[in-house]
Amino acid sequence: MNTEKVTARRLTAEEVSELGLQDGIFVSAEMDGLPLDCYAPAFLTEPGKSFEGGSFTAKTSFGQEIHVLPDNAEERGIWIADKAGEEIEVLQSAGVLLNLALFVPNGNMESLDSLYAAARDAFGAGIVQRWSEEVVAVPDVKVDLFEEPARGRKNASSQRDRRALDIYPTRVRFLEPSDGWKFIVEPHKEVVDDTPTI
Repeated sequence: MNTEKVTARRLTAEEVSELGLQDGIFVSAEMDGLPLDCYAPAFLTEPGKSFEGGSFTAKTSFGQEIHVLPDNAEERGIWIADKAGEEIEVLQSAGVLLNLALFVPNGNMESLDSLYAAARDAFGAGIVQRWSEEVVAVPDVKVDLFEEPARGRKNASSQRDRRALDIYPTRVRFLEPSDGWKFIVEPHKEVVDDTPTI
């Protein structure tokens, strides 16, 4: 775990209510119920004055949402950098977590193990880890995956507003449509260029 010592001061609920979205704070680095004895850089999810009841919500730089009652002595509280404060341990970002979906043509467990071994050789045995693994047989088929606005415009012409995304159906599980758009899946049509040639 990569941490650094930061001089910070614990804030009261009244002080937190004066903070805005751009103010950097530190909150408990607890992740999915895993208690970590240090803090994480964070920001409030809305201006402090917008919260009611003394409970504040902050989002850490690692994507965790933490609900905090600053005046509760049993909680870790909300801290802000201050040279007149005390030293706390702050969790640092040590890298990037990649979620990969790999398509291996004619793949079997032997080829997957080779890929895994090559990644470990490239990045280090302690770095590359299998968090979860799912082997799915991929049909030899292509589809056209488009995005279209979720609500069609009135008096729209026959030409639909759409964006082409992909032609392999297995990747759909790992994609999400843009806000206000929906997925359209159609049988794949090869593009035929019928421009006359001389």
